[in-house]
Amino acid sequence: MPSSTCLLSGVSPIIGQYELCLCDIWGVVHNGVAPYAEACAALAKMRAGGVTVVLVSNAPRPRSEIAIQLGRLGVPGDAFDAIVTSGDVARDLIAHRAGEPLYHLGPDRDLPLLAGLDAPRVPAAEGRYVVCTGLFDDETETAETYAEALADFARRDLTLICANPDLVVDRGGRMVPCAGSIALAYEKLGGRAIYAGKPHAPIYELAIRQGQELRGENVERSRILAIGDSVRTDAMGAAADDSVSDADVEVIERSACPTCGSCSGMFTANSMNCLTEALGLALPGNGSVLATHADRKGLFVEAGHLIVDLAR
Repeated sequence: MPSSTCLLSGVSPIIGQYELCLCDIWGVVHNGVAPYAEACAALAKMRAGGVTVVLVSNAPRPRSEIAIQLGRLGVPGDAFDAIVTSGDVARDLIAHRAGEPLYHLGPDRDLPLLAGLDAPRVPAAEGRYVVCTGLFDDETETAETYAEALADFARRDLTLICANPDLVVDRGGRMVPCAGSIALAYEKLGGRAIYAGKPHAPIYELAIRQGQELRGENVERSRILAIGDSVRTDAMGAAADDSVSDADVEVIERSACPTCGSCSGMFTANSMNCLTEALGLALPGNGSVLATHADRKGLFVEAGHLIVDLAR
């Protein structure tokens, strides 16, 4: 594990270092509306160089449904070898509870998740457990919309299977809430949530197994490359591998953000952070310390002391 981040302008320099690539889909291969052509071309180049590419997604639907979606969006077939989804993992979890009535919390478009399983759907009041694939209307609702229902589930000690651990997703430039936000709210109420996807181990184990089967050989962990757009799910997924230490994960967290300021992109908030520092209206480091770097904690403490002094 390197101690610093190396910024790459392309994949050519690293193709020879890896045999298997686990790549996120939404936010990396496409944005929910159109594919990222350069990303797809890079994956195709990796495959041409002998790397097996398995797309790994927190989509709460089976891989067959995602393959259809990718085709509709125009993602070229030469960009990947296989797909593994949190929906696939969730189906395994549901299959282990065969015959138990469940309450499905999520839109009807996710119902293929239950196809072919012995999983009778019932109203919320009759469910023995909950399968959450998302919000019924993610354009207008938030996790708070479900506060009363979640409190009832917690009182009844129901297990909630979260088929998409993402908190939010970028849909054509707009951030919309996902099932992960509901599972997080449920846990805060004392409820028990089981996460089917990233950053938890089962989905990575399934993806690696799929890649090894395609190659017809075992692949050393050091020869596996993970590509994603989220520290919380994609980067932290490395922690599921015992060969990666807590210190290694900390390096990832500190280095994953490419820009300074308050968030992981040079957007309005970060531009203003840099401007206020340059004008002397903010502490040194406000706009120049990486958003994810531990040094920002000291900056916050110093700012707090100055605010108290100014208020006296």
